[in-house]
Amino acid sequence: MSHHMASLDSSSQWISSSTQGDEKTMAPAPYFRKEIWLDRPLAKATLHITALGLYQAEINGRRVGDRALAPGWMDYDTRVPLQTYDVASLLKPGKNVLGVVLGDGWYCGHVGWGERQGYGAKPELLADLEISFSDGSGTHVVTDGSWTTATGPILENDLLMGEIYDARKELTGWSEAGYDDSAWTPAQTGPARNIILDTIDYPGVRQTDEFHPQPLGNHRYDMGQNFSGRIRIRVNAPRDTSLTFRHAEILNADGSLYTENLRGARATDTYICKGGGEETWEPGFTFHGFRYVEVEGLPVGAEIDITGLVLQSDAPSTGEFSCSNPLLNQLQHNIRWGQSSNFLEAPTDCPQRNERLGWTGDAQVFIRTAAFNRDVRRFFHKWVQDIRDAQKPSGGVPEVIPSVKFFGHEDGGPAWSDAAIICPWTMYLCYGDKEILADHYDSMQRYIQYISTEASINLIRSHPDSTAYPGYGDWLALDGSGKTEGATPKDLIGTAFLAYDASLMARIATVLGKAEDAEKYTELHSRVVQAFQRRYVTPEGLIASGTQTAYVLSLHFDLVPEEVRATTTRELVHDIKQREYHIATGFVGTPYILDVLTREGYLDIAYRLLEQETFPSWLFPVKNGATTIWERWDGWTPERGFQDEGMNSFNHYAYGAVGDWMYRNVAGLDLDESDPGYRHVVFQPSPGGTITWAKARLQTPQGPTGISWTIVDGSLEAVLTIPENSRGTFVAPKGFRKPASAEFGPGTHSIKLLPE
Repeated sequence: MSHHMASLDSSSQWISSSTQGDEKTMAPAPYFRKEIWLDRPLAKATLHITALGLYQAEINGRRVGDRALAPGWMDYDTRVPLQTYDVASLLKPGKNVLGVVLGDGWYCGHVGWGERQGYGAKPELLADLEISFSDGSGTHVVTDGSWTTATGPILENDLLMGEIYDARKELTGWSEAGYDDSAWTPAQTGPARNIILDTIDYPGVRQTDEFHPQPLGNHRYDMGQNFSGRIRIRVNAPRDTSLTFRHAEILNADGSLYTENLRGARATDTYICKGGGEETWEPGFTFHGFRYVEVEGLPVGAEIDITGLVLQSDAPSTGEFSCSNPLLNQLQHNIRWGQSSNFLEAPTDCPQRNERLGWTGDAQVFIRTAAFNRDVRRFFHKWVQDIRDAQKPSGGVPEVIPSVKFFGHEDGGPAWSDAAIICPWTMYLCYGDKEILADHYDSMQRYIQYISTEASINLIRSHPDSTAYPGYGDWLALDGSGKTEGATPKDLIGTAFLAYDASLMARIATVLGKAEDAEKYTELHSRVVQAFQRRYVTPEGLIASGTQTAYVLSLHFDLVPEEVRATTTRELVHDIKQREYHIATGFVGTPYILDVLTREGYLDIAYRLLEQETFPSWLFPVKNGATTIWERWDGWTPERGFQDEGMNSFNHYAYGAVGDWMYRNVAGLDLDESDPGYRHVVFQPSPGGTITWAKARLQTPQGPTGISWTIVDGSLEAVLTIPENSRGTFVAPKGFRKPASAEFGPGTHSIKLLPE
């Protein structure tokens, strides 16, 4: 995926309208038009287009392309995606019109909890319509001062606040020939910008699904699923009728919309009817995270039809998982929808409130699960490029990517900024993608240099005496007596992740054939492990602070001496039993806890945690009607109702990272790190708990693979599918006799294992 400068004609200029808002006030969306005369037969026509903000282009009244929220979101000071469309079929002999409307988007609208205009003051357009005629001649129609501009029906548009559309102000026919634009004014031209116009094929946001809601009464509607997107309405109401649509994820006990958790996001759309029959509308420059919609202002007797439109970055579905426990199947459903809702331009934390930022911590804990459910390779190539763009001269990586001016540290701290190494490595494992490692290698080297020196004291990262930002701790752990960051020391987390990063860098250097670097990072790794053991591990194998996460990280990252592992694990198990088989881990410990228990021989305990239905557990939200993953274990509880509305999203994917354990252990579908991209498929089902059957299918880079197994009369029967160009190994679970042969070539194979 090489990056290159675009073939944009050098005479193209950035153009804009004189209309603009300020830090708090929104402005109407500008419309632009340019008439083109074609006097001979066409061979080819290509539109190259981008915007600072969002664009929707039309030629002769017909929409160009199917992207939503194009061109997308990056650090606009560094680069902007340049998109290309074949538009020959939209053009005709004689007079044609190229029309574009711009939205504020991430560029000058609200982002997170900052003010407006985080990157710039108003939206701008850059385009070049490249035309080749069949006689061999050609021409370019570029954005310049000859374009005209006006405002129309979109009075306000904002990703967080919503859109206000006054249909009485529609510019009917504005992108068609014959429209009278005598009242329009010339576009303003701006100076050239020193930013990269990136033509890499990034996955755009598209509409992927629609929902037809159930009416709940009181003009409220239930889509049946929490998701990201917007609504389309069909309405027949008198002129001047103003309809307001409020969006929410969840209802209060009295059936009203629970909107307190939206914080500063208005998440409200308004449509003013022009009257005279049926009107259809969907907002073009906003999205909401919601399940419920409430309509205000509908006159008695007026008819309305509402459809929910799902928006997400284009990432084809690749994996399926199911098993004999229907609650775990609903959990998998919730994981998938949490991913769909938040993989929108960046891997965001949540889609509903005034945040929606690309938090690095959430992304790195979830990436392996994400790569099973969908093909996220192009999505993460884009985001890892955003990491490189945001990396500081020191080597530090901010905690949200793309970076935003109103917020961010020199480095986001442990388990967050480590996404800079963990995410490319995971892409390599899941897709056999060496290119992302090679592209990003220099950035990863600068990052580990920074965290092992400037952000550490004697290899203790986030040391209390260090001036570097210590990070977010074990975010939302339940062991912190009310502290959001949990009770696990930040320096313990930091040093554990520094050790893990060093071990990954040694592996990455080996993959890229850099033997000297591999040796250097292996040596760094062993020094960090020694520093960790001196500070946090007693000779007997107890871990400082005694939290579940402290034990989990020490075991998962191999930071305790082999001879005391058993003691260390028993301490973890003891804590879990004392909590009556409940987890107390936050964002940092949760992704690994079941892996640690499985590896250390406590599969039964892992299943008790996975299938636990009472609070706190993965299945507690499922039992309480969740259709996505909650941000917090205690987002809502019967005793206390809603958690603090300051931070209570019902659509975060971080705790959905348990999906990865289910695919690899419940179903038993795994890869081999030494032969990545599923060239060697490892089938390792681990039956346990109440599970009597499970299956997983995955579209890998080599083709489809899968396993289904069931226990019948004490025997285990399994069917394995191995793609062309791959081989498979079957590992018999405990309690069953090993099969005669465990190695398999491409094709479908059936195995029956008798009990031992």
